[in-house]
Formats: sequence, structure tokens, C-alpha cells
Amino acid sequence: MDNNSDDGSVSMVREKYPEVHLVANKVNRGFSQANNQALRAILEKEDGQPATGHYVLILNPDTLVETDTLRRCLNYMRHHPECGGLGVKMVNADGIYLRESKRGFPSPLTSFYKICGLASMFPQHPRYAAYYMGHLDPDEVNEVDILPGAFLLTSVEVLRHVGLFDESYFMYAEDVDFSWRIHKAGYRNIYFPEARILHYKGECTRRETLSYVYTFYHAMAIFTRHYFGDGRHRAVSLLLHVGIWMRALAGWLHRIALRLTLPTADMLLSFAGFAVIKKLWATYWLCDANYYPALYTWAVLPLYSLILLTSVYLSGGYDKPPRPLKIAQGVGLGALALLAFYSLLDESMRYSRAIVLMGSIWTLVSTLMLRGVLSALHVDGYNRRSQRHRRYLIVGSEEQQQRVFNLLGTLGIVPRSVITTPHRLGDVTQHVDEVVFCARDIPLSDILDDTMAWRKRRTNFRIVPATDDVLLGSKYTECPEQLYVDDFARITSAASRRNKRLFDLTASLLLITLSPALFWLQKHKKNYFAHCFQVFAGCKSWVGYSNCDADTPLPHIKAGVLRTCDRMPHVKNPDMALLDRQYSQHYRVATDFTILMINILKL
Repeated sequence: MDNNSDDGSVSMVREKYPEVHLVANKVNRGFSQANNQALRAILEKEDGQPATGHYVLILNPDTLVETDTLRRCLNYMRHHPECGGLGVKMVNADGIYLRESKRGFPSPLTSFYKICGLASMFPQHPRYAAYYMGHLDPDEVNEVDILPGAFLLTSVEVLRHVGLFDESYFMYAEDVDFSWRIHKAGYRNIYFPEARILHYKGECTRRETLSYVYTFYHAMAIFTRHYFGDGRHRAVSLLLHVGIWMRALAGWLHRIALRLTLPTADMLLSFAGFAVIKKLWATYWLCDANYYPALYTWAVLPLYSLILLTSVYLSGGYDKPPRPLKIAQGVGLGALALLAFYSLLDESMRYSRAIVLMGSIWTLVSTLMLRGVLSALHVDGYNRRSQRHRRYLIVGSEEQQQRVFNLLGTLGIVPRSVITTPHRLGDVTQHVDEVVFCARDIPLSDILDDTMAWRKRRTNFRIVPATDDVLLGSKYTECPEQLYVDDFARITSAASRRNKRLFDLTASLLLITLSPALFWLQKHKKNYFAHCFQVFAGCKSWVGYSNCDADTPLPHIKAGVLRTCDRMPHVKNPDMALLDRQYSQHYRVATDFTILMINILKL
């Protein structure tokens, strides 16, 4: 099942695995509905005959399965007919055991303990940690309440008995609902750690986004309504709903706070520097410590800092990893803007250009120093050592080591130093930033053992599959085909996303302001204001792709009111794909402006 992915997965599967029955949806139907499409095809063939297979595996695309995982799982299912669902031990790419491998039924109290943090404070308590069944040994086979949808093995018989996934869930909680129905039907859900998978948790969904927060907690609210919505539980359900949405709000605010922490710290340091410079200048140069009014200190100086840091943001100074030249460029442009603004003020309001210059220099120094501290503390995203200049350890045969060398070279990665070993990691005394396992030589079971043993080190783990030239990892995945996409990724760079969004906002405000004149000239008047507000709200962009073909490996952008082909009338379909690639590769705000002006009366 492919749910309208935009990474070229559909064309890859069709090319490399033509024997696979692939269903490619043109829209994202969600986890439940898409899996049900596949399950219906399994349960009843196209000729109307019942399925001949006995077992069905629900498996996420961001997983790697050990060689004997399926054999072990099927062997257990065959010898335990009371087993209705089976899950395995899941480990992420950093070697960390994932607690959601086994879960308890999310009753009101259990959910409350998780929401308020007691489950994290007492991770092995049988009551407080019941959500993740923390009292059960993660290395022992046990009966559990809930199995994860990332790997859920069941039988055709069970599917016919309990039904398919509940499609009222778009994503999340559908595995909870399905597992609980298996339990209520008299079957057992088994956690089976004798088999393991590697789960690149979070690759399918960006978990830091507001969309994820809303989708996850909305799904939990649906589950609560389904199972605790009767008269006996109505009060508990209401309280649980309140708790769920309060936790969702808290999670969203936490993410906003994380984004604002660094700019706030920069603002405080910059303002403090301006204030100290002002005081020293007034005391030692002007010989009057009270020369400047309070309004200058508490209104003008913060404005100076705000303008400088806004310029840093627009220059890409807050992108990760931080780039000193971008920060210096932002401060320099901000200082020029301040001096230009200063020259336009009335002479009675011109206090001192020296404070502007010295304060700008301090702002540059303080922002760079703060990022240096974050780098020294190994804060994720602020490490000054580039991904392309790190220490690599390659685990595999000489042939595969050379293959990895070639792959790194293709990706433009120049390791600072490289250590090689044909066997498993063992005890490596040297500091290593990246470990690359060659899956053709090293079984996944050994890879998982090594990553779990090394999980406390500051090391990133990558895997090169046996047949594909790809670097798989928890923080990024790189491959030559991705370079093809990255060649066109100017439009998805942080600077381009920011500039495109600023253009959309500015254009929307101008079009709304000029609406008394423009509205009456539009060919489709009913859409004018709707499009302005949709773009302003971030639902659409003024310009998008012409040909949204799921097989075309282009970076994802928002749907456009206008299309790239709107600047060239009578463009044919094959040429639209070329226009889209050129737009993505050579994106400029000027391109959006040109397309908008050409079609200013067709909005």
C-alpha cells in the first residue's frame, strides 16, 4: 500500500519488484483505510474466491526485519492457536528499545498516569507504568493487551472474526482498537521478543508538528468515546477528554517554547549588551551616566536587538546546523538597516551611531558564542563538525567497504578518518561519529546487538542494504537517487521555504488591501477572497506544481492557487513535468512574483 508518497517509492517498487501487487492511492487515506484496502484484497481475491493464505502481517514501511523473524513468529502462531495477534521487540536505529512494543489497555486511570507523567517517573511500576506494561520484562514472552501497528501478525481466521481496522481513526489508536477487539473475542495478544525488528520511528510522520499532536490526541479522544462513552463512564470520559486535550495543548506549547528558546536567549544577550554599552558610553564618553532617557533603554534598544535578530533569521542564521557566515550576514544587513533608519530620524532623536555599531558587533559575538556553547554541550543540531567531516567506522568485507567508500563519495561525504573491520564492533577504543554496517555481510540480528551495546555512546548508526546504494539512519537517509531529488531541493531548503512563505503572506496582504480595485476585475470573483485567506492561513501557496504525479520524485510543496505552467500558455502535459523540475531546482521568489503578476486577474 502506498498512501500518496512523494519520494519515488511507487516507481521504485514497480521497477525492482514487479511481482508485488502494489496499490498506489492518489490521496493519503490514512492508516486504517489503506490497510483495509489491502486486507479486503487478501480476504477475497479478484475472482471472488476466499484467501488461500493463513496469516497476515501489518508492517510499517520504516522497518527492517531480521532474517528469521517471520519464521520464528509463524512457528509460534502455529503452535499456539489461541494467539490472535503477535508483536515483536522493536528497537530504533540508535539501539534503544521502544516501549510501545507492548502496551496495556488505556483505561482512564492508565491514560491519566501517562498524561500526567507518572508512567515516566515510575517506568517499572505495575500500576503507574501500566500503559507500557513496564512491570513485564522486555526480554520475556508475555501476554499483553495492545500490540503496535508497526508489526502486527494475525491470522485470516481472526480477521474474519473481529473485522478490519476501524476507519474512524485516520492514524494512531487504530492498533489499540484492533488489539482490544482481538482480546475481547477470546484470543490472546502475545509480545514475542525472541524476534526483533528495527523501527525507524518517526520517519513516516514528523512528530514535532502541530499536525501530529492534533492527529494523535484526536485519535485517543475517538477511542475514549468508543469505549468509555456509556452512562457509567461519561464523567470519566469527559475528564479524560479534558486531560487528552490539555496534554495536546501542553505538547504544542512545549514545541513552540523549544523553537523560541534560542531567539529569546539571543534577544536577552543582545539587549543586555546594548544596555551595558549605552551605560559605559554615557558614563565615560559623555561624562553623564543619565544622559539617555529611560525610553531609549526600554524601547529603542530592544527594537535595535529585534531588528538585528530578525535580519539574522531572514538570512538563515537560525537554520541547523548554524552557519557563522549566515549569522554575520544577518547582523551586517541589520546594522545597515538600523543606520539607514537612524539617518531618517529627526536630529533630536539621533542618540548615537557608535552604540548601534558596537551593539551590532556585540550581537554578532554573543550569538556566535551561544552557538559555540551549544556545540560544546553536544546539543543536537548545533554540532560544528559537519556530517561530511566525521569519523566513520565501516563494518563489512573489503568489497562492501569499497562500496561504502564509493557511496560516500557519490554523496559528497569526505570522512575525517575511516576505520574498517570485517566483523562485529566489539570493543573500539577510538572515538567514532558514524558506524556504517554492510547488511550483505552483517546479519540484522548482529547489527541490533551492536547498536544496543553501543547505545550510550554519542554515535550515529547507518545501514547499507545488500542491494540498494542507500545510507539508512535514524537522523537522515541518503542515496544517489535522493541526490537527484536534492538537486531540485532548493525549494525545500529552510531559506527557500521561509522566503516562499514570506512572499505568500506579503502577496496575500497586498491583494486583500487592493481588493476594492482588483476584485471587480477578476474572472472568477467567488474564489478571490477564499484564495487570499487560504494562502494567508498556510493551507495553500500562490504557486505550486503543474503536474502532481505520485511517480515523480519531486520535493513536496503545498498545492498552489496558480501552477508553474500558468506563465506559459498551451503547455502540454510532458512539458509540465519539466517545468516543475526546473521550478523546484531553480526556485526564486521572483518566479512566484512573475507567475502571480501574469495571472493577477485569474485568482
